[in-house]
Amino acid sequence: MFKFGKVALCLFLFIGLFFGRCSLAQAEQPAGQADTFQAEVIEIINTDNKLREDGTFFEQQDLRLRALDGRLKGQELIYYGVSDIEVGNANVYQIGDKVFVDSYVNDIGQTVYYVVDFVRSGPLIWLTVVFVLVVLLIGRSKGLRALLGLLISFFIIIKLMLPRILAGGNPLVISLISGVIILTFIIYLSEGFRRKSHIAIFSVLLSLTVTAILSVIFTTLTRLSGMSQEESNFLIGTTATAINFRGLLLAGFVIGTIGVLDDIIIGQIEAVEQIKKLNPALSARQVFNSAYKVGNAHLGAIINTLFLTYASTSLPLLLLFIVNAGQISLIRVFNMEIISIEIVRTLIGSIGVVLSMPIATGLASLFLQRSD
Repeated sequence: MFKFGKVALCLFLFIGLFFGRCSLAQAEQPAGQADTFQAEVIEIINTDNKLREDGTFFEQQDLRLRALDGRLKGQELIYYGVSDIEVGNANVYQIGDKVFVDSYVNDIGQTVYYVVDFVRSGPLIWLTVVFVLVVLLIGRSKGLRALLGLLISFFIIIKLMLPRILAGGNPLVISLISGVIILTFIIYLSEGFRRKSHIAIFSVLLSLTVTAILSVIFTTLTRLSGMSQEESNFLIGTTATAINFRGLLLAGFVIGTIGVLDDIIIGQIEAVEQIKKLNPALSARQVFNSAYKVGNAHLGAIINTLFLTYASTSLPLLLLFIVNAGQISLIRVFNMEIISIEIVRTLIGSIGVVLSMPIATGLASLFLQRSD
C-alpha cells in the first residue's frame, strides 16, 4: 500500500508541475500578441445551403459570437462565413457552441474574424478522466505506473525531443536517444531495477538500432524526401535553422516502433522467467525454444496491429486511390511517395518488432536467473 501511495504521489506531482508550467507559460504570453481566442455562438445571423460539384450539399453560416477569453473577452463580434466559394471546414454551428476564432487584419486595415473549429476540451477532459479511472481500476498500482510512464513519454517527446529537432539537431539520432530514454523510464518504472529490466533495455537498444539502420538504408534506396505530407510544407521557413525532413521521417519510424517493442520484449522476458521457474532443469536452449514458440504465437497479431494502425490514418487517401483506380495504375500508386512512406514504415517497423522477439528471448534465456 505504501508503494502504491508513493507512485500516486509521484504521478500527481508530475501532472501538477507539467500543467502548472504550461499555465505559467500561457499567463506570461503578452495578450496583444494573441491572434486566437475562444468564443461562444450567440446567434445564427444567416445560413446558406450550397451544392458541390459532386452533388452533395454544404452549409455556410454568418455567426454572432461573444469572446470568452483574450483581449476581446466579453465583446460581441461577427463571423461572415457565407461566400460564393466553399471556405473553411464543414462544421455547422448552433447557438451555445464554443469555438476557436482567429483574428487578422486584412489589406484595408479591417479586423476579420474566422471560426476555426469547435472547442473540444470538455469532452476530451472527460474521456481522459474515464481512461485514467479504468486503468487505475483494472491495473491498480501497475496501471498507475503505466500512466506515469505515459506522462514521462509525452514530456520527453514534447519538451526534449521536438525542441532539439527544431533547433537543427539530427532527428534520427535524437529520436533514437529519446526512444531509449522513454523505454528505460517505462521499463524501470513498471518492472523495477532488476536484471529482467536490464535485459529488456539492452534488447530495446539492439532492436531500435536495427530499425534505425534499416530506416536509413531503405529511405535512401527509395529516395523518400519526407516532403510529401502536407504538414511538412507548413514547417518550411518557420524555424531559424533548416529542418531535415528525411531525418524527421526516420525519427517517426523509430518512435512508431517503440510502443510495440516494449510490449513484445517484456512479454518474452516474462515468458522465459516463468518457464525457468516451472522447470529449473531446462537448459538455456530448451528455455529459448519454448519461449520462442510463445513469441511466435503473438507475432502475427502484432504485425497486423502495426499495419492496421498505419492504414487507419490513411483511409481518406486510400479511398481517393480506389475512386481513381481506372485512371491510375496500381504500380503508380505504390510508387507515390506518400504511399511508399507508409509501406516502408510498416515493413521496417514489422522487421524491428520481429527481430526483437528472438533478441529478447535469447538474452533472457542466457542471462536471466530463476531468482530474478
